[in-house]
Amino acid sequence: MSHADGDGRLHSNRILSLLPTQEHDRLAPHFQYVELPLRQVLYRPDDPMPFVYFPLSGTVSVTAPMRDGDEVEVGVVGREGMAGLPVFLGTDSSPFKAVVQVSGGAVRVKAGALRGEAARGGELHLLLLRYAQAFFVQAGQTAACNRIHPLEARLAKWLLTTRDRARSDVLDLTQEFLSIMLGVRRSGVCETLGALEERGLVGRARSRITILDGPGLEAASCECYGVVRTEFDRLLA
Repeated sequence: MSHADGDGRLHSNRILSLLPTQEHDRLAPHFQYVELPLRQVLYRPDDPMPFVYFPLSGTVSVTAPMRDGDEVEVGVVGREGMAGLPVFLGTDSSPFKAVVQVSGGAVRVKAGALRGEAARGGELHLLLLRYAQAFFVQAGQTAACNRIHPLEARLAKWLLTTRDRARSDVLDLTQEFLSIMLGVRRSGVCETLGALEERGLVGRARSRITILDGPGLEAASCECYGVVRTEFDRLLA
């Protein structure tokens, strides 16, 4: 796959776009453009991870499944990063699940090829270390947010974060899926979306949410949105 393949959007992934030419050219023969359909599971808990994914559009949710069937989102991956961080960190599995939250495209790379290039200690290695730090901040901030902040602020933050990763104000999301991601009842999501809609911040249609007023939604969000966004921008400038 060449630098211009994948609908000409390879540069839309921040990590790949920052690679020096020499490192990119070594890794490029292992690039495979793939479509990521909605709800596709990329990794299941404790299963091997044969590939990593660099999203070009759309988003991937990393969730923590529980024995009773419940699960909650602990992180989200979009065009700023890579799904499959445990591969870089030296393991081939995780207790978490990765599922496509918003459909899109991605560059897929075999785990061994990613490890081999990262082991050279070049820019890819440094970028993935920085990305790991930003992702850990996101996960930690999400844990604090879920404990402290009200549902409306959390939902506003979640919609803004997904918008940034998907690069679209139109998000194909069901209320049931939102309730899973936020770890709350569907009725709570429905009521909170209704309140945001009444204020003209979002619009709702069947399985679709449209952000109508980004600045207004940011005002309704908690501080966590800005903290995480700033950290990603700082580390992956």
